[in-house]
Amino acid sequence: MATSDFGRSFEQLREILRPYEDRLLLKVDAAGAYALHAPFSAKWRRELYFAGTEITKSYVSFHLMPVYMFPDLLSGIPAELKKRMQGKSCFNFKRVEPNLFGMLTELTRRSFERMGAEGWLLPEMPDARLLDVVLGTEG
Repeated sequence: MATSDFGRSFEQLREILRPYEDRLLLKVDAAGAYALHAPFSAKWRRELYFAGTEITKSYVSFHLMPVYMFPDLLSGIPAELKKRMQGKSCFNFKRVEPNLFGMLTELTRRSFERMGAEGWLLPEMPDARLLDVVLGTEG
C-alpha cells in the first residue's frame, strides 16, 4: 500500500477531529499522529483520551474512546464501518473511503455530544479566555 494513501487517510481522519479542538485538549499534533483528550475528570481523576489518529506500519488507525466507555454509541452503526473495528474503540483504514469517513464523522459527533452530556468537555468561551482558564491565569 502506498504511503501516500496512508498520508491522505490520516489527513482526512484528522479533519474529522479538528472541529472539537476548542472544547478538548490537543495533546498530539505531529506528522502521522494526532490526539485529543477531555480535560481532567473528577470521576476518573485524570484526563480522558477522547480520540486520535495515527499512521502505523499496516494501516491508519482512528481511536474513538467514547465508544468503549459508552457501547450504546455503536448500536445501529453500519456493518461496513463495524468491519473496520479492531478491538473496542479502534477503526483501521488503508485508503481514503469517503462513505466510511462520513459514517465515522457522525459517530464522532455523537461521541462528542455524549462526552458533553457527561460534563467532560471544556466550557464554551472565546479562545483568549479559554487559554487563561486552562493556564489558570484568568483574573
